[in-house]
Amino acid sequence: MQALQTQETDRSAGSERRRFQRVKLSLLGRCMFPDQRECPCQVSEVSPGDASIVSPFSGEVGERVVAYIDSVGRIEGVLLEKTDQGFVMSISASQRKRDRLADTLTWLANRHVLSLDEDRRHLRRTPKRSETSIVLSDGTSHSVRVIDMSLSGAAIATNLRPPIGSPVRLGRLGARIVRHFDDGIGLEFMRLMSDTAIEQAIEKDYF
Repeated sequence: MQALQTQETDRSAGSERRRFQRVKLSLLGRCMFPDQRECPCQVSEVSPGDASIVSPFSGEVGERVVAYIDSVGRIEGVLLEKTDQGFVMSISASQRKRDRLADTLTWLANRHVLSLDEDRRHLRRTPKRSETSIVLSDGTSHSVRVIDMSLSGAAIATNLRPPIGSPVRLGRLGARIVRHFDDGIGLEFMRLMSDTAIEQAIEKDYF
């Protein structure tokens, strides 16, 4: 009887999640597992019913997960499946909280669309000096190459894979890791800067 109830609950949860459409967002946060592990994470897709999480760690399917996500707040649920980059979790919430979350996600998605024109004005380009160094949160320094950059961030060619959300220093620029890709990492600068200021901050590393 218990197994039947569990199956019915699983089917109900699955149907509930399928009612919602995920939106693609890039939101940083931290997630916690039952064994008290805590790690930085990034939401790549989310709906009021579930979320796809990029994380260096993952629990086991069926375990509880609690995550604190920028612009969203606390979400909790069950780990549904593991993925190559992290895991997918359900979001357990009352109908009222789901409605609030849906409103928040709609606002975030629209804000992203509205900011596209601004992003296009911040064209990405290759700096005059692409070779520089990056200092990780543990204080170690590594030589890297800047693939391209904009006023708000940069793509770096490197084999390093610091955790998403971790602080770093590129030359003399404060930044944080926002994504991983096949050939390197993506950084977001701590503040918007002019092209000249970025060039000077990177070049400072050479003197």
